[in-house]
Amino acid sequence: MLTYSVASNGQGSYQSGILPVLNVNKSISEGWSANVKWESRQSLASGQSLNESRTEFRYILSDISLITSKKVGLNNSLAGGYLMRIRGDKWIHRAIQQFTLVKRYSTLRLSHRFSTDQTFDPEELTELRLRYRITVELPLEGASVDPREFYVKINNEYLNSFQGKTYELEIRTVPLLGFGFTDSNKIEVGIDYRADAFLKNELSSNIWININWFVTL
Repeated sequence: MLTYSVASNGQGSYQSGILPVLNVNKSISEGWSANVKWESRQSLASGQSLNESRTEFRYILSDISLITSKKVGLNNSLAGGYLMRIRGDKWIHRAIQQFTLVKRYSTLRLSHRFSTDQTFDPEELTELRLRYRITVELPLEGASVDPREFYVKINNEYLNSFQGKTYELEIRTVPLLGFGFTDSNKIEVGIDYRADAFLKNELSSNIWININWFVTL
């Protein structure tokens, strides 16, 4: 179990837990592919400070998404899709659009993802988010990531949220250790750190033990 405390000039809060993710990828036709993703969040600890920490297992939500992408150019792709969020008895819907640019160097893979999404909650105003994520992937053996070898992946993402007249910024940092069993089957494990509410002087931090399983059919 992982816990984290936040100190700031204003009030702060934290939450920690586990975040398992299953990614299933399938090539549809020349240049087209689809990704089905299932993600679930379970909280293990939360509180306003370390002294007020409450440790308990609590299911939070599940996300199920379908994204279809089309290669445009050698290493670029355009994608769009839909996500359904299940939180208790509430279903929340999200439309997703994204563009990914990948550059390969002699010893690393660098990717940039630009995306927008729109979240539709029957009880809240529609939320629009503009997102940018940069990812660095490095092999730990040799010059490329091959089956039966470990690698490191680091994600850094910035999310700008607009909801009514409210603007918020969230920053995510996700260092991961990966292992490829085969070309079509790999796992990544690491820490998913998320911080938001900067503009309200009420820093909120979320730390998840991230477990990603990737399968290509």
